[in-house]
Amino acid sequence: MATKRLARQLGLIRRKSNTPANENLGRNKSKQLYNYVIVIDFESTCWNDGKHNSSPEIIEFPAILLNTSTGEIESEFHAYVQPQEHPVLSEFCMELTGIKQAQVDEGVPLKICLSQFCTWIHKIQQQKKFFFTAGVSEPSTSEVKLCAFVTWSDWDLGVCLEYECKRKQLLKPVFLNSWIDLRATYKLFYRRKPKGLSGALQDVGIEFSGREHSGLDDSRNTALLVWKMIRDGCLMKITKSLNK
Repeated sequence: MATKRLARQLGLIRRKSNTPANENLGRNKSKQLYNYVIVIDFESTCWNDGKHNSSPEIIEFPAILLNTSTGEIESEFHAYVQPQEHPVLSEFCMELTGIKQAQVDEGVPLKICLSQFCTWIHKIQQQKKFFFTAGVSEPSTSEVKLCAFVTWSDWDLGVCLEYECKRKQLLKPVFLNSWIDLRATYKLFYRRKPKGLSGALQDVGIEFSGREHSGLDDSRNTALLVWKMIRDGCLMKITKSLNK
């Protein structure tokens, strides 16, 4: 298996294309509501005995900017975050995520991480000229570019970040209050229940690349799935909003 993978990386074996035939691309690919999506997949503190699992802290904060017209990943943000309520990672957590104690020790508290993330967001907003909005139901006819967040389930933004910010009395960026739940979107579009992110990828003919439960790898693979679904004709829409 390793030999085959190496041969593929060296270009000795051609990877099977998961892209529909060219004549189907134009027909299937729908006009999207959002010119860009930002994929987020946090990793957090966890314990195999359920201890403290009710108050997870983010320890890896990745974000992937995907162009929904080209499928290109145009920018990435990544930071390790220092947990402060339970600063020592469990053996289970380190084994599951591949994140080492030294990496979070050298990381930044969530408050600083959110500040760094907002700086990255503002930078790419200036470069790409897009805006965040939740109330869109039809493709825009104007030249205004729009962007939305994508997560695999509502957990990342609806539970993990939401409650950690409340516990620590941190100001959460308002633009993180709305997102596209790709798991729910996948289930509705393909009419089948996905067996996790890896299973969802496998079902559409994409091999998971990297390490599962690495936040950055999970985010990149989720972006691949978003692009595959767009090519298959799926219209990406906001599924959850915390805005009152």
